[in-house]
Amino acid sequence: MLPSIFGESLFDDWMGFPFRGFESDVDRKLYGKNAARLMKTDLKEHDEGYELKVDLPGFKKDQVELQLHDGYLTITASKGLEEEDKDKKGRIVHQERYTGSMSRSFYLGDHIREEDVKARFEDGVLTLTFPKEEPRKLPERRTIQIE
Repeated sequence: MLPSIFGESLFDDWMGFPFRGFESDVDRKLYGKNAARLMKTDLKEHDEGYELKVDLPGFKKDQVELQLHDGYLTITASKGLEEEDKDKKGRIVHQERYTGSMSRSFYLGDHIREEDVKARFEDGVLTLTFPKEEPRKLPERRTIQIE
């Protein structure tokens, strides 16, 4: 077992060598040296609602998709990478295509509609805001008169 702090390997950046067994070379090519830190999420509660922040470093806004279905919000990020090696005459001697995607789902509640969720993507961070569920009002207690 490798030493770590807060779930991050102490050897992540050491000489650029991936010490983790589950990190592949393709992941590093697609997502950079921070591949293991993708989609880290913070949730904050405010008086009027919630704020969800998701780290997506290396992604662009058009590579991120949001879907809301039956109260579940699904965030999907996908990207592709093309590498091409040409010799001096312009012939391709090596070519690889990498694609990858990741997703996470969060239950927001059945009361949330698409128009309730506000999304902003800035500097590799997806920020979503959505309202809290309004407390349900109990039926008013009434007295029934006996005749």
